[in-house]
This record gives sequence, C-alpha cells and structure tokens, in this order.
Amino acid sequence: MKPLDPRLLRLSRTARGFIVAASGTGVLRTLATIAIAWGIAASVTLGVDAVRQGTVPTAFAATLALLGGAFVVRALAAWATDDLAARAAAKVKSELRATVLARAAERGPSWLAGRSSAGFATTLGPGLDALDAYFGRYLPQLALTAIATPVLLVAVGLGDLTSGIIVLCALPVIPVFMILIGLATQALQRGQADALARLGGAFTEAVEGLATLKVFGRARRQVGRIGTVTDEYRRGTLGVLRLSFVSGFALELAASLSVALVAVSVGIRLVDGTLGLGAALFVLVLAPEAFAPIRQVGADFHAAQDGVEASTAVLDVLDDTTVPSAPRTPTDAADALVLDGVTVRRPDVVIGPVHLRAAPGTVVVLAGPSGSGKSSLIAAIRGVLPHEGTVTVPGPDGTTPTDRTTWADQRPRLVRGSVAENVALSATPDDAGVRRALGEAGLGLDPGLPIGTGGSGLSGGQAQRVGVARALYRARRASTPLVLLDEPTSALDAEAEAHVIASVRRLAADGAVVVVASHRPAVIAAADVRVDVRTGGSVVVVAADGARA
Repeated sequence: MKPLDPRLLRLSRTARGFIVAASGTGVLRTLATIAIAWGIAASVTLGVDAVRQGTVPTAFAATLALLGGAFVVRALAAWATDDLAARAAAKVKSELRATVLARAAERGPSWLAGRSSAGFATTLGPGLDALDAYFGRYLPQLALTAIATPVLLVAVGLGDLTSGIIVLCALPVIPVFMILIGLATQALQRGQADALARLGGAFTEAVEGLATLKVFGRARRQVGRIGTVTDEYRRGTLGVLRLSFVSGFALELAASLSVALVAVSVGIRLVDGTLGLGAALFVLVLAPEAFAPIRQVGADFHAAQDGVEASTAVLDVLDDTTVPSAPRTPTDAADALVLDGVTVRRPDVVIGPVHLRAAPGTVVVLAGPSGSGKSSLIAAIRGVLPHEGTVTVPGPDGTTPTDRTTWADQRPRLVRGSVAENVALSATPDDAGVRRALGEAGLGLDPGLPIGTGGSGLSGGQAQRVGVARALYRARRASTPLVLLDEPTSALDAEAEAHVIASVRRLAADGAVVVVASHRPAVIAAADVRVDVRTGGSVVVVAADGARA
C-alpha cells in the first residue's frame, strides 16, 4: 500500500495545494523545534552561570523571550496545519465524489450494473469520510517527517557528532518495524473495508426491499442477517485496533531505546568533561524530536488506513476502462430521429442493427417480449448505453441531446413530497401544468397529496401514471422534440391505458417524435412505425400498414 497515491495528486488540485501548504508549516514547526531546544539549553546554561556568579546575565531575558516566541510559532504552525487539513479533506472529498459520479454517468447503467450499488454508495459516503483522518493527521505528519527528520538529524550532528551518528544508525530501525507492521495490517485493513461495504450493502438492500419482505413475512430474518454482518465488522474493527496498539507499542519501544542510547552516551561524556552542558542539553532535547516525526507517521498511517483504502477504491473506479462510454450523439440540428445501424451488445444477446428514420409527429413502438432488449434500445437512444452506430436526436442546433429529450422509466423514481413536486421535479411546480399532465395520464389525484419515498401511499398503477405525467409535463414545458416512454402502461387497466395512448397521440400531433417500448396490444395498435425486437436480438422495422419500412 502506497503512503501517498500519486493519482490523488493528479486528480485533486486541492490535494496538491495542501501538500505544499503542509510542507510550509512543517518547515516552521521544525525551525521552531530547533529554536526551542537551543532556548532550553541556553536558558539552563545561563541559569547555572547566574547561580555560580550571583548575577543574572544580560542575555537571559532575551533567551527566555526567544524560547517563548518559538513555542508560540510552533503552536501557530500546528493550528494552521490542522485548519488546512480540515478544509482540504472537505474539498477533496467533494471533488472525488463529483468526479466519480460524473464518470459513472458517462459510463452509463451497463457499467453500474456490474457493481454493487450499495457498496458503491458506501464507498462514496462513509468510505470517503475516512479521508478526514488521512488529511487531518497522516498527510501533515508525512510532510513534517520528510522535512523535519533530515533537518533535526543535521542539527543533532552539529551539536554533537557522536550523538548524530547514533541517531543516524538507529533511525532505520523504525521504518523497518513500520514496513513489517504495514505488511501485516494491509490484508486486515482491506478485509475491514470489504466488511464495511458488505454491511452497507446488506442494510441498503434490506431497506429497499422492506415492503416486499413484509408482504412475504421475511422481514424478521433480515435482523439476524444484518446482525451477523455487523458482528463481523465489529470483530474486524477490534482486530485492527489491537494490531494498531501493538504496532504503536513496537514503534515507541524502538524510539525509546534509540533515545536511551543517545542519553547514555551524552551522560558519560558529560561526566568525564568531554561534552559541555549546553551541547548535552541541546542534543538531549532534540534527540526525541528527531525520532518523533517518523514514529508518529507510522501511528497515523494506521489511523488513516480507512481513508487510504477508500481513496484507493475510488481512484481504481476512475481508472477502470473496462466499459467504454456510449458514443456521443450528434448535437447538430436535425429534423428527425435517425438510428443508423444502432447495435447494442449485451452479454446474452446482440440487439440490432436498427435502421430507422422517424419524422416529427411519428409514434414509434418498440414491440417484443420481456427481456428482448426494448429497454436497451431506449437506453441507447438516450445515449447512456454503449452501442455501435449513430443516433441523431431531432431538435435545434446548439442544444444537447439531453435538452431535446424527455424520458420516463417503467419504474418511476418517486421521492418524498407532494404529487405535484414529483410531477414537476420542483419545489415550485406550475399548478395548471401539473393538473393538465395528471389529467392526460388519467390520474385524478390531488396535486398536493403527500407521498413517501419510492411512491409509498400510491398503488403501482398510480405510481406509474405519476411517472407518465412527469414526462408529459416536461415534454410540454420544455417542448422537447423527442419523448421516450419505457412500458408506460404495463401496470394499467384498459381505461387508464386508453388515456395514456391518447396523450401519446396528442404529443405526436404537436410535432414530437414519441418512442414507446411496450408489449401491450393497444399501444402497438397506436403505432405509426413498429420496431419488432425479437427474442435473439433480431430487429424488424414495420410501417403502420404492415409493410417493412
């Protein structure tokens, strides 16, 4: 495991700036430490001289003032480091989350489908929160160690060459201990990160499926499942803490023995008169400080390993190139929806190629059995699924395909709020527009009716019609020339389905190209162009009169 992943510095400007700032405060702390050691040695020496001579030397007050100033500078530098660390951690977490979410959007649902959504959310949430310790303790200490250790070693050598040689020989012992301990904890810490992801995944999946679990009387069983995963995580946490305490003890022992060697050498030479009192005190004060940075960075590394693991996982996601992004849809002006050789390759089937030109006012129905690939073609037209061929979205020049498109999924994502807020996706919806969209979807609900997360409080058919009303609302408000509806009537009765079909025909009459994925006969009968997506991936485009287009 790398002490500092260079990918983090490449991706985050804040991280680069923080390393530079932490190095600057590290220089101040190191110089202040040397000044404190000199001030203590000089003050004691001048005090001894004052006792012997009976008068206070004139330099005594200035030395004490210098010593006090050095303590103040060191404290301010430590405070500045902590403040910079807190700000840097917050900004880096925000930058990484935004970058990962943008990259996930570029790669589309096929890339996300190969990952655990709960684990992904856990990594971006609590996982990256562990960067507080990484930036708050480990990186400042790493910068301080890189600067302070060689400078303090030189200072000790200038004060007493023999002590400098002892410190130089003893210093490598601590990194050796750190490497051995790091190798022992690496697998343990990785397992702990995986356990956190499993815990988050188990809890999220249980919450998402709670309604279904209660219907089938299986909700109580999830208590035991989550309890087992929680206990696994608890035992792993205790194991990491146990190893951290042992490693801290080992580092402290190595540093203490090294400082003891210096102290014994200094004491013997101080007694026989070969070393002066000032130099002896200067070396004795600095010797522990020479070992402290490298010892502390080892202890902080263990405390920050959760952040190291989380940042590594996020950076691995950003470096993942196993799934290409979907081809960009042309943004030039177009007067029709054009699919030119569009082919979607799934692990189980190849769908296409599809050749289609649909002018404004056309209702295109993607017909076929469940699982044949209708939703995959909808995703390809939206530009969120990798595909071969090109998709040209109708609309004016200078606008993006997203601005030109309205889309409704077969499972609408409803949020906690009123029906109107869910239709308009706004805290200040247009009441008249919402009522019209609900009426066109055949739904007589009060726009102010509160609903829960996931549409709780509504039936399956009502929730689906809220999703259809949302698409109708956006299509009319934004005048989007392309409307995509994925199984909009799968949970509706014949009367409600007739309302939705009439609304689809009105959208087409107003000049939009409407593409509907459906297996319902009434929807298929309303098509101007039918695209038969057959089991096995073959596609046939059929005009309204039954002839192949």
